[in-house]
Amino acid sequence: MNRVPARGPTTDGQSAHEQSLDGADVFAAERPRLVGLAYRMLGTFADAEDVVQDAWLRWQSADRDAIERPAAWLTTVTTRLALDRLRATKRRREEYVGPWLPEPIVGGPAPEATAELADSLTLGFLTLIDRLSPVDRAVFLLADVFGFPYAEVAETVDKSEAACRQIASRARRRLQGAASDARRPDDARERAVVGRLVAAVMTGDVAGVLAAVAPDVVLVSDGGPNRHAARRPVVGADRVTRFMVNLTKRFMNASGDVVPATVNGDPGLLLRTGGEVEFVVAFEVHDDRVAAIWAINNPDKLEHVGEPLALA
Repeated sequence: MNRVPARGPTTDGQSAHEQSLDGADVFAAERPRLVGLAYRMLGTFADAEDVVQDAWLRWQSADRDAIERPAAWLTTVTTRLALDRLRATKRRREEYVGPWLPEPIVGGPAPEATAELADSLTLGFLTLIDRLSPVDRAVFLLADVFGFPYAEVAETVDKSEAACRQIASRARRRLQGAASDARRPDDARERAVVGRLVAAVMTGDVAGVLAAVAPDVVLVSDGGPNRHAARRPVVGADRVTRFMVNLTKRFMNASGDVVPATVNGDPGLLLRTGGEVEFVVAFEVHDDRVAAIWAINNPDKLEHVGEPLALA
């Protein structure tokens, strides 16, 4: 399926096989960006991979000589496929047990990704844009995150340019600027804050935990239908502190170990028992305190932990 047999020289001197290789090279160069777009749209790497694979099949069968801008063409196809997938999974998401969080990515984005792209992979950002309708999400991502001109965005989502500008403006207001303003430049300082919190939790130092978290800190846990997790967000320093200290005691009594990690670009942890990852945790830091904690122990969302995931 991925090979095109050579059929002799074409009119421009290239064999069909050589043209196929050129097409594969073009797609391979765009693939990390396409996977990144689909992941931001869908929240799971498996769905993103499926969408990009479908885009690859359409790219193979397309008349590439008639495609003037391959990157724009691939973006349009991937976005439309992601929109179809998102609409198809709407009922599954509505019936999900407890809070729904995106599938975590342990490690960073592709090396060529800009700081803005990396920031838009955090679990905090992804849960924010999950509040948007599918089309609003697509417009916001294409315009504000990937920087596509509104004329191209309009063509991709089959709306007018004026409508897309209104959609993007409405999305920014709904997100209240948190998608960009909440990010911080000092990674080392942020990790030091998380380090103090983790040390306090591990030793049961309640005062130390309270000092490391914001008064209105929020902890969201996603266990899915088959794992125990808080069915609603845990809000407030006192409640989050008790939750984390009690959970850690139970986990360590089960001979678990804790491994520092980068989770969707934020400082995080892997909690493992018997070498198997049980929890992936990410921390969001504002003003030298942990403001949000995202904990995922749904086994369906931990399948790709440890795998190299190439996305921008």
